[in-house]
Formats: sequence, C-alpha cells, structure tokens
Amino acid sequence: MSAIVYLNGEFLPADEAKVSVLDRGFIFGDGIYEVIPVYGGRLFRLEHHLNRLDHSLQGIHLENPLPHSQWRSVFEQLVEKNGGSDHSLYLQITRGVAQRDHAIPLQNEPTLFAMCNPLKSPNLSTYRQGIEAITIEDIRWKHCNIKAIALLPNILLRQQAINAGVSDAIMLRDGEVTEGTAANAFIVKNGCVITPPKSNLLLPGITRDLVVELCQEHKIPVEERAILEEELTEADEVWLTSSTKEILPVTRLNGTLVGKGEAGPMWEQMAGLYRDYKTAVREGRRD
Repeated sequence: MSAIVYLNGEFLPADEAKVSVLDRGFIFGDGIYEVIPVYGGRLFRLEHHLNRLDHSLQGIHLENPLPHSQWRSVFEQLVEKNGGSDHSLYLQITRGVAQRDHAIPLQNEPTLFAMCNPLKSPNLSTYRQGIEAITIEDIRWKHCNIKAIALLPNILLRQQAINAGVSDAIMLRDGEVTEGTAANAFIVKNGCVITPPKSNLLLPGITRDLVVELCQEHKIPVEERAILEEELTEADEVWLTSSTKEILPVTRLNGTLVGKGEAGPMWEQMAGLYRDYKTAVREGRRD
C-alpha cells in the first residue's frame, strides 16, 4: 500500500503524485524544506519549525503560501492518513513551474509537497558506542541558515566522510567549527556544553535550540560561542544533533578517541532529559 502524501492541496498515494519537469525545484534547486518529528501522532515543536520555515522563505524571497494554522491542519491530516504514531514529516516548497530563467518569476504558483516516513527512536546501546567522524573544510555558500533543498555540497562532504570509512564529518571554516553535514555540533569540556552561535554559516537547528533550553532549565552550564579546531580535538565529548539523529555522540574523531571512546556522562544526562521531553510531547504536556 502506497504512503499518502500531500501535493498542492491534495492528499493522494505517493505513486500517483507528479511534479512538472519544469518546476524550479527540479531545474534550479529553487526551494526550501523542513523536517518535523512526530511522536505518538503529535508534531514536535511545530511553531519552532514553522518559524524557521518563514525565515527560509524570506531568505529566498518567497511568501509563505499558507498560514501556520493551515500548515498544522495539513500536517495533522497527513500524519493521521499515514497511521499516526512516530514519523519524520518532510515538507518542501519550491518556486513552482516557470520558463527556465535565472531571474525570479514575478508571479508564480509555488509547489507544496509533504510526506511522512516512519521514525524509529535511537537504539541506546548503539548510541552509547557513538560514531566515528572526521573534520573537513566547509565548502558551502554563506547562507547556510536557509534550509535550502540545494544540498549538493552537503552530499559531497558526507560522501567524502563515507569514502574515508567513517559515518560523518564536522565542518571547519577559518579554523572554527560550523556544523556536521546534516546536524549541529556540540562539545563538552570541563562540564560545560558548548555549541557555535547562530549565524549565516550554520543552520539554526530546532534540536540544537532544545538542547540549549534543556541545559538552561536544568542548570547545566552551556555556552553559545565559537569553537576552535583545537578545542574540538581536545573535547571531553562531541555530539551531533538534528531532528532525526536527536543527540548523537561522536566517540572517535580523525582516528583518535573522544574522551574514553564511548558516550560520556553529560550525554547520558542530556539524552535522558531529551527522552523525558519526548514523553511529555507524546502525552500532550509539551509541544
């Protein structure tokens, strides 16, 4: 049975959904996207995701085609039509169909697409082992705060890590950490959780912000500041965070153990707080 997707106002089976080859998303990668976790049929931090959606659309000079309340209705219907429970909801908005021209069309109907994929909770024993990563030069453009669908640089950087026999890479620009290839980066040093500040050089992650909030709420020292390359390599713990990865420890970096080569005590504490937050979302006590 084909999954149900949303396309331009309709809910229909995925194998029946069609988009024009002249869509600017296909021709130019002219569009943006969001990924929203769903736990127990409940949308996770939806307003945060929709605010970031607004920011990305503003960044590419495209008006949001639907108000937040209508997006919520679309997403809730889509989740219900796909069985509720835990999902990763993907939304993509492109500038739509137009004659091929680099200039932005003055009047154009955007293409709206959303789908759900089953989302499995991280396996704790696997996460405690962590992943291996390398550091790599950040070759991307200078508007990484826009969640654009044109992800070829990220793909090439991730493949460079895979070709090196590791799971992911942490990017560096001018000797400072930016983020992972599809995740925000954190380090822990001397009991303090540290992550790079928001800027045009990295995506303002929803999970990233939640980790910072949970630290503040539970009196865990946290700083949003630049992380130098040498600080990364000397960190007690290194994490990658995203909506689907949640909080993923990096336990080996550039062939060297991070800390003891396993998830550290601060990760254990933060992972527990994150699980508690997800439980509250499932029970409708938090968004």
